[in-house]
Amino acid sequence: MSILETSSPLYQKLISNLNVVVDRALEAFIPPPEMSSTDWANEYRWLAKGTSAKPGKYSSDLTPWVPGMLDALDDPTIREVVGVKSSQVAWTDGVWNNYLGKRIHLDPCPILMLMPKDSSINKYLRTKFTPMIKATPVLADLVNLTSRSSENTRDYKEFPGDGFLALVGSNSPDNVKSWSVPVGCVEEPDDCAGDVQGQGDSVEHLRDRLKTFEDSKLIFGGTPTIKGFSRVEEAYKNSDQRKFWVPCHECGDYHVLSWGCVVIPEDPEANHETYGCCVPERAFYACPHCGGEWDDRQKNINVKSGEWRAEKETKGVAGFYINELYSPFPGSKFELLAIKYLVATHRLKQGDEGKMIHFTNTTLGEAYEYKDGSPDAETLKERAEQYPVLQVPNSGLVMTAGIDVQPDRLAVVLMAWGRGEESWIVYWGEIHAQTSVNDINDPCWFELDRALNGVYRHESGAPIRIAAAGIDSGDGNTQDAVYNYVRTRKGGIGPKLMAIKGSNDIDAEIVKIPKKVDINGKTKAAKWGLRIWMIGVNRAKDLISGRMKLTGSGPGRMHWPDDIRPDFYAQITGESKIPSRKHQGKLIWTRKSGANVEAWDGIVYATHAGRVLRIHIPSYAWDDREAELLQGDLLGGAVYDSDFIEHIDEHPENKDYAGVKPRAGVKQAKIITAKEDREDKPQPEPPASENQRFKVKKKIRR
Repeated sequence: MSILETSSPLYQKLISNLNVVVDRALEAFIPPPEMSSTDWANEYRWLAKGTSAKPGKYSSDLTPWVPGMLDALDDPTIREVVGVKSSQVAWTDGVWNNYLGKRIHLDPCPILMLMPKDSSINKYLRTKFTPMIKATPVLADLVNLTSRSSENTRDYKEFPGDGFLALVGSNSPDNVKSWSVPVGCVEEPDDCAGDVQGQGDSVEHLRDRLKTFEDSKLIFGGTPTIKGFSRVEEAYKNSDQRKFWVPCHECGDYHVLSWGCVVIPEDPEANHETYGCCVPERAFYACPHCGGEWDDRQKNINVKSGEWRAEKETKGVAGFYINELYSPFPGSKFELLAIKYLVATHRLKQGDEGKMIHFTNTTLGEAYEYKDGSPDAETLKERAEQYPVLQVPNSGLVMTAGIDVQPDRLAVVLMAWGRGEESWIVYWGEIHAQTSVNDINDPCWFELDRALNGVYRHESGAPIRIAAAGIDSGDGNTQDAVYNYVRTRKGGIGPKLMAIKGSNDIDAEIVKIPKKVDINGKTKAAKWGLRIWMIGVNRAKDLISGRMKLTGSGPGRMHWPDDIRPDFYAQITGESKIPSRKHQGKLIWTRKSGANVEAWDGIVYATHAGRVLRIHIPSYAWDDREAELLQGDLLGGAVYDSDFIEHIDEHPENKDYAGVKPRAGVKQAKIITAKEDREDKPQPEPPASENQRFKVKKKIRR
């Protein structure tokens, strides 16, 4: 019998095999089924033994808050999904891994996952990614976990459909900058590098990698750390702020699960060395509406009927908050959470905040707030006083300035000082550059001349000038322009002008006299013939923060006018002192997430300038200075520049630069080095004698 005869067994087998080949070939042309990430997970996902509390077929019923998060990831109108969460709420495995699995299987594309550091990559691959791929058959066929090639390395996994997953650490700018992807995930944003080798925030670098894609998606989730410094908390504030509302089985009213509703009964006869009279094994949850008691079982039942509700109308950014009280897992029972809380409270009473920080972050899913008694922005605003901006009150006898340099503007703080270092903010504002501060001929520098060399009105009617000013030279991108400004104004009619920089030594004194210029030195400052004044910023901010807590008048008190620029208060409260990982847990002044602090820095620089003038020493010649000021003859009848404030704060597009000209005698474009001008010696240190000190200051202010 011929194999070509239709009744032949071989013919039948050949046809069968051919049908299989054709079917498989046609599959490549069939579009993937339209499935939500939740449906995909419920149909295809498997949980591995050893890495899951409940291994086997995945079910979203166990964590009923997860589907709402996945729906947001599927929504094409939402470009960013933010998750503020505690531990034990299935964020990485339930939200991110389910979304990732669906993309690998049905909708492949380039995906970039940003991790805090390389060790985080290893942990994720070992405990989350690899177990998911091995346990889920449809993924095991698509991702090769064993081969080593350019298509498949430890931190780079390719899959069919021109898709890949690249995992990068946040500690290197090249790790992030070398990719362009439509989907990005930031795991634990608060732990990612804030400044990658001086090239900016690693998270912002990732955002830039998504900009070229119309359908980009950023997944941004993690546990918040410190209030005001948390990236994920800040991102949540800018979202629609969804929370998971749960009904009570007794009254039916909905609410967001909160630690304030957890009740830990007391037994007067109990006397535990850590728990005291509290009995954590009897802990339960009480409905805030009816007082109905929930045990762990009833809580888990109630949570299954919960729903997400947004608190804000924000398009394009969905934010979710979830804490461990929602968790159904054995390690999150009320008894265990109560023990965790009682231990943290006990340690806190002994002065150890560590356990309470951990409880707040990992159980409540909230940022921990350090409380040092510093007044907030609203309190400081209420303490504002009635005196005009740009006028020095009667008790102010010496003026200083601090200038913070930004790429597009100069931020200026003017302060007046009196006996006992009582101080008054005379002005806070910004001089915007027409092009860039790096252009040494930009009008902003000549307006700074106007500010520093200007004549200000004392409340007595006498004119007063700035005696000393510090200008920030710490940014390498603007350093040349600052050095040029200080160098070309040296020895002029203006104040004692200092190029300043914050010291890396967190214990450095506020003022450290710089060494004499080494004209043969190899530093950039030496080539410019400049001495750089290093500021002990940590101590300076301690001093200023302490003074901001004082009220009334007298030594050390600070004052500010009620018509000061409105952002002043947010800026001077834009930093807090928190533990630094870089400095072995020591408390360091750190900028809050998203805060601008130019006014705060300007006060630091102006305070440093005052201390360079030695106004803090008891023997400072205040009487002589007061007599000199009131005589009113020092400046020879100079006229106060009354239109200064109206001009200085305008933005470039609204500003008329026609009348802004270089100060007479300023060498503009020519760079003068120390070797070209050896006779320009550093200014001498203030002499020991009071009379001599006064003469030096008088000379500087001429």
